[in-house]
Formats: sequence, C-alpha cells, structure tokens
Amino acid sequence: MKVIVVGCGKIGNAIIERLVSEGHDVIAVDKSKAVIETVSNIYDVMCVMGSGTDHETLLDAGAEDAEMFISVTDSDEINMLSCFMAKRIGAKHTIARIRNPETTDKELNFIKQHLDISLVINPERLAAREIFNILKLPSAVNIETFSRRNFEMVELVIREGSKLDGINLAELRKHHTAKFLICAVQRGEEVFIPSGNFRLAAGDKIGLTAEITEIEKLLKQLGIMQKQARNIILLGASRVASYLTRLLTKSGNNVKVIDRDRERCELFARTNPEATVICGDGSEQEILLEEGINNVDAFVSLTGMDEQNILISCFAASHEVPKVVTKVNRTELYNIAVKLGLDTLISQKRIIEDIISRYARALQNSIDSNIETLYRLFDDKIEAIEFKVAPNFEYLGLPIKEFKIKKNVIIAGIIRNRRQIIIPSGDDYITEGDKVVIISSGNHIANLKDIME
Repeated sequence: MKVIVVGCGKIGNAIIERLVSEGHDVIAVDKSKAVIETVSNIYDVMCVMGSGTDHETLLDAGAEDAEMFISVTDSDEINMLSCFMAKRIGAKHTIARIRNPETTDKELNFIKQHLDISLVINPERLAAREIFNILKLPSAVNIETFSRRNFEMVELVIREGSKLDGINLAELRKHHTAKFLICAVQRGEEVFIPSGNFRLAAGDKIGLTAEITEIEKLLKQLGIMQKQARNIILLGASRVASYLTRLLTKSGNNVKVIDRDRERCELFARTNPEATVICGDGSEQEILLEEGINNVDAFVSLTGMDEQNILISCFAASHEVPKVVTKVNRTELYNIAVKLGLDTLISQKRIIEDIISRYARALQNSIDSNIETLYRLFDDKIEAIEFKVAPNFEYLGLPIKEFKIKKNVIIAGIIRNRRQIIIPSGDDYITEGDKVVIISSGNHIANLKDIME
C-alpha cells in the first residue's frame, strides 16, 4: 500500500519504521534537508523535501494515488491543511495529528467532517488515558482495552513469593472461580503462547485477558490487588500531564505537579485549578522529598527527557513509592529502563505505531472481518488484535475445537452483544457481529481467517 508520511520527527520516524516493516511503500516528506537525508540513510523509502502544505511537493510525493496520507508535523494547523490538500488531490485516506489540549471532541468531529479527515490522533491524550487506566489498577504494569473497555488485557510481573510462582495454568484455572485466560508469557527474551501445562515462574511477565471485574476478583484471590492510587505526583507540566490531571482530578484524586519552568507552571495552574502546582526542579531529590514522595501512592515522570524520567523514576522506586510510571520514547532507553527494574513504561511512539498499523491493516483486509483494535506488546513480540466478525466469515457457528488454528495463535476472548464476555473453550463458537480478540506471536494477522492454517 502506498503511504505518504509528512513530518519526520520522532513520531514520523516511528510510523515510517513500522510501515516499512509491514511491507508498505512509504514516501517521507519533510521541509528540512538534514532530516530528509537522515531518513533516506536509515530507511529504504522515497524522500521528498518540502512542505506538506505545498501543492507541488504533494504532487512530487504522489498524493494523487496515495492510499493513506499521514501528517504528523509539530503544527496542528499544518497537519489539518496538509490532509485537506492531499484529499483534494486524490489521497484516499488521511490521518492528522492534532494535539491542542483545548480542542474539544465536538471541535474534532467538526474538523474531521469539514476537512474530510479519516482519522485524528492525539498521542498525548492517548498516553494520558493509558496511564489513568494503570493508576486505577496499579497491580498491572500495562493495560490494553478492547470493545470500548468491556474487555481488557492486563500485563503483570510475577514477584518472588507470589502464589503464581511455580503453578501451572491448568491448576490455576481449577483453583480460582474468576473467568480469565493467561494468553502470553514473557520469560527473559522468550515469549510463549502457553498451553494448560505451562508452569509460571517468578520474573515472568504474563498477559491476562478477562472482563475487568473478573481480573479484580482474581487479583484479590491471589493477594496481589493494590489499592487505587489516590495521591499522585506528576513530574513535568507537559501536555500529557494536563490531560492526565483532568482525568485524575475528575475522579477525585489529589494531584501535585512539579515543573521548573515558571511560565509553564503558571499556565498549567490556570488551566488545571484542581491540581497543586509546584515550581521547582524535580530532578533534585530534596524537592521530591519536601513535596512528600515518601507518602504518595504513585509517581509519574512525564518530562521531555527520557533519561531524566528514568533516573528520577529509579529514585522514586528506591523510596518504595507503590506505583511508578515512566514515559520513555527512545527504544534503546526503553530497554535500559526495563533492565533497571522499571516495569510500567509509557511510549507515545508505540501508541501511535499501533494505531497506524491497525488502520493500514484494516484498509487491506478482506470483508469477512474488520480490525477494531491492535496492540504490539512484550517488546513487539506479541500482537493483540480485536476483530469484528462479518456475516460471510466461513467458520460461523462452528465449535472452536474444530478450527485448525496456526501455531502461536490463540483466541483470547469473544465479546457478544457488547456485554457478554466469553473466555472461549473448545465448545464455544463465533457468530456474526461478535468481537473476537486474537493473541499472536510471529504471525502477520490482517483478518480473522489468517489465524487458520
């Protein structure tokens, strides 16, 4: 599929890398000569130097027959105008990054409708929602939602002495009444789609799928349910912090935000009056101790510097803050953060990569199923994909035990009539309109029938 990406910053590069890895024909556009030279040296893509709002540049890039056009420059206005022009030239589907925190959902819908933009993405808002979900269930290191948050995949790390340490999955299901499925396990560098006789061990990261109430029931039974975070410190008065603060204060949480830039602090305080805003250098341990880091339920590091986020998060963890969340975008630093013991990491790049990848596959797949959600997890070794089943899916009504499913693929959940959650057994079946969640390792799944041998 021919895809044009305008704006080759951090987000643009991440999108290019993901689309190239999935075999798409990518054209990169940026007005900086140095940026274009860097992109052409790293990726096997065509590059065009120029503005995304310049008609000739868009023609040079081939916008007239692009199947997908993505504009992710630092300017909302350029992204909107670029998508509008590309659509008029002939691009089939357009995606714009719009990040202004003051833009309401109503305004976004108006923009999409009148500029004919297919999809609007806001990395900061999406990251804030992801952090908010984790702070509601701090036992998890990551939470991914499906079917409008009716069904979730929760990632947990098994600690020394946990009731999960040493148990096999068949025993676990026998001894607990909650309806759940452990559908993925990461042990060191290896990732498994486990069978019933798989034995868990301390240090494993597991992917658990279930309805949220069932997850909470299981965690309580296992004695690893942490209370929701109520008193929270955010480091960095960023856009993500602004979105997150609104979500947290609306839910009755106490939020303290620390930033060393006075002007940014004053703006943050005006737009988020429910939060306590401290103007100070949060990289100084004395400031964090003075502001009560020893007494909070959660610490979230959201500065623009990955290195700073990692180091200060390590400091918070050393002071036994119950939940530490760290924003890290650079892949090489992401891996270092994991090795340092920081297990709850948020990456805006990864969030956007997943959205773009899902959208691209949705355009390519057949009409027997549509991709609703896609996540890449466990160091990109696992994909969790939600499909909506169309009426012509050839396996409708057939018991799952009769399916010939590929190796390292599992049906993790079926959502029927929006509310009925099924953790499937061999006797269950799929019907028209169901939402089906697939967990896969080492397979490219573009539609539901791709899970079959």
